[in-house]
Amino acid sequence: MSDRLTVLKTYKLYVGGKFPRSESGRVYEVADSKGKWLANAPLSSRKDARDAVVAARKAFGAWSGTTAYNRGQVLYRVAEMLEGRRGQFVREVAEAEGLSKSKAAAVVDATIDRWVWYAGWTDKIAQVVGGGNPVAGPFFNLSSPEPTGVVAVLAPQESSFLGLVSVLAPVIATGNTAVVVASEKAPLPTLSLAEVLATSDVPGGVVNVLSGRTAEIAPPLASHQDVNAIDLAGADEELAKELEIAAADNLKRVLRPQPVDYAETPGIDRMTAFLETKTVWHPTGSLGASGSSY
Repeated sequence: MSDRLTVLKTYKLYVGGKFPRSESGRVYEVADSKGKWLANAPLSSRKDARDAVVAARKAFGAWSGTTAYNRGQVLYRVAEMLEGRRGQFVREVAEAEGLSKSKAAAVVDATIDRWVWYAGWTDKIAQVVGGGNPVAGPFFNLSSPEPTGVVAVLAPQESSFLGLVSVLAPVIATGNTAVVVASEKAPLPTLSLAEVLATSDVPGGVVNVLSGRTAEIAPPLASHQDVNAIDLAGADEELAKELEIAAADNLKRVLRPQPVDYAETPGIDRMTAFLETKTVWHPTGSLGASGSSY
C-alpha cells in the first residue's frame, strides 16, 4: 500500500459570508518561523478591499439592530467553536509564531477566553458609558452609545491570533461590522478563524477577512468614503502616518498603533473607540396643579 498524500489546504478570503479567491488570482507564500513553506495565501487587491466594504455596509443595519444580548450569544458561540477546533489553532499558532506546543496552547486558550470576555460585555457596555445626565431644567437627558459603522482593522503583525481577536472582538461586540487585514507574515490563523465565524451564527458580512500586503490593502480602506473608522494596530509608524492622513478625508475615527501586551486583560478602550454617543432630551411633564413632575 502506497503512502497517502496529505490533502493540502487551500486558504481563501472571507467576504460577505463566502470564501472567494482574490479577484486578482494572486497568492503569496507563507512560511513558518524557520522559513519552511506552510501554504499559499490569497494576495488581496484593492478590488477585494472594496468588495469587503460593500459586504460590511450591507450587514451593518441588521447587526447593529440586533439586541446586545443576542450579539453576546453569537460571540459566545464563536468561543464554543474555537474550543472544538483548539488542536488546529494550536498547531497554526505554533507554526506562525515559532512557539512550542505548550506555549501555543496557552495562547489559544487565552484567545478563546478573550472571546468569552467580550461576549459578556455586549449588554453591559451601554450601562458603563451611557446613562442619565443631570441638567438645569425640566428635562430628561439620556446618553446612550451606538456603533460607528464599518471599521477597518489592521491585525497585529506579530500576535497572529490573540492579538487579532483582541482588536476584532471589541469592534463587532459593540455592533460594528469589520474588514480585517490579516497579519502579513502569519495570516493562516486569521484565515482559519474565518471558517469558524462562518459556522458560528455570525451573519455574513459582519466580519470580512483579507490577506496579503498590508501596505497595499490598507490605503484604499483608509481613504474609502464608506469606512467609518480604522484600527492601525498592524501598521508600522510610517504606514500609520500615511493612513491617518488618508482617513482624515471623511473624518474617520482612527486608533493609532500603541504598545499593547495582549496577554493582559483588556480594558474597554477598544470598545469605546468605535462607539458614538447619542444624547436625547425629553421634557418632563406636570402631574397636577401642585407642580410635581415625572
